[in-house]
Amino acid sequence: MSEDYSKERTQKYVLKLRELLRELPPCCGEFFRGIEHTSGALTRYGYALDLRLFMRFLMGTELCENIDSMKKIDYALLDSVTTDHIERFLEYLTFYPSEGGSDSDDDTDADFVSNGDRGKARKLSSLRAFYKYLYKKGCISTNPPSLVDAPKLHEREIIRLEPDEIANLLDLIDSGAGLTSAQKRYHEQTKIRDAAIVTLFLGTGMRISELVGINIDDIDFYQNEVRIMRKGGNQDILVFGNEVRSALIAYMLRREGIEAEIGHEKAFFLSLQKKRITVRAVEQLVKKYAKIAAPLKRISPHKLRSTYGTSLYRETGDIYLVADVLGHKDVNTTRKHYAAISQDRRRTAAEVIKLRDPESDTHTSAPYTTNGSGSASGNDKTQDGTNSRTAEQDAAPSDCADNEESES
Repeated sequence: MSEDYSKERTQKYVLKLRELLRELPPCCGEFFRGIEHTSGALTRYGYALDLRLFMRFLMGTELCENIDSMKKIDYALLDSVTTDHIERFLEYLTFYPSEGGSDSDDDTDADFVSNGDRGKARKLSSLRAFYKYLYKKGCISTNPPSLVDAPKLHEREIIRLEPDEIANLLDLIDSGAGLTSAQKRYHEQTKIRDAAIVTLFLGTGMRISELVGINIDDIDFYQNEVRIMRKGGNQDILVFGNEVRSALIAYMLRREGIEAEIGHEKAFFLSLQKKRITVRAVEQLVKKYAKIAAPLKRISPHKLRSTYGTSLYRETGDIYLVADVLGHKDVNTTRKHYAAISQDRRRTAAEVIKLRDPESDTHTSAPYTTNGSGSASGNDKTQDGTNSRTAEQDAAPSDCADNEESES
C-alpha cells in the first residue's frame, strides 16, 4: 500500500470521527485525543460508533431522566454507571431499533439491528478502553465494564476453498459461466483484473486493505515481490509465485492502456470508473464468483486469505512461517486460527490406530496354559502341530482369566 493511499485512508476516518464527536459528550473527545498516538484512525472510529450507541442507551435509562441531550452526559453521570447498566446494555445489543447508520457487524435491516456474541464482545471491549482511560486519568472513580464478563466466544470453523473449488473459481472468472446477463455485460472488461485480484489473494494471503492500496511501482516483476502497507502503518514485502506473476502481468498489460482519473494515476487495480478500486467493490466481485464456484460456502476476501493460510500450514507445518507471511504480530493468533486439526487430519488419525493385526491369522492372543512340566506356555500345539488342549481345558476358565476379571 502506498503512503499516499494510507494517508488518504487515515484522513477519511479522521474526518468521520470528527463528525461523530459533534454528537458525543465532551468527555469522549478527551478520550480520543488521549489515544490518538497509540491507535489507528479506523480503530478510533470504531470506538466512536460503539460509544455513541452506549450513550444512546444511557439516555433511555433512569440515569438520564433529567437530561435532554447526549452532549450533557458528564463524568459524574458516567461514574454512576454500574455493572447492572453494562449488563443491561449487552442485553439491549441483542436486538434494538436502528437510528440511522449501522452500529452492528452482524445482521441489520431497515428497522432493527442485532448483535451476536462477537458483536457484543467488541462493544464491551470499546467500553473497557473508554472507562480504563478515564479511570487512569482520575476523571472517574469506578470502572464497571472491567467487572463484567465478556460473552463466551465459540471457535469458528475455518471456512476455506478446497483445491478443486479453487480451480473452479479461477476457471469461472475466465469463462464467466453461470453469471447473469447483466454481469456478463461487463465481464470481458473486468475478467483479467478480477483473475489477478483473486489469484493475488490465494497466492499471498494479503488483506483486502493491503490489496486495494497497491500502486503500480509497488510491484517488482523481476524479484516477484510486492510492497504493501500492513495494519498499523508498517511496510512489508511479500513474495509471490509464478502463477501470481502471470496473472499480474496479464492485468498490467491491460492497465497500461487505461488512463486513470486524476488522483488515481498510481493505483494498480482500477474500477470501471478508472479510479482506485474500493474495498467494497473487491468484496462484491469475490462474492459474485464464489457464490457460483462454491455455493454452500460464504466466501469473502478474508476466506481466501484463510485458504492461503491453511494451505501453507498444511504444506509446511511451520506456524511461524505462516504468521510471518500473514503479518500476524502474535504467533498465538496464527496458531488459534490455522493450527486446528482439519477434517482430513482427523481422518488420518482414525486410520492410524489398528485394533487388530491384519496380517495375523487369529484376532486374539492364545491364553496361557500349563504344560506337563508345570511351566506356563502360550502355545497349545504339540511339536507335530496338533492341538494338545482337551475339551475340559477349553471349558474351564483359567486362573489368569479370573484374575484379569477381578482386576478390571
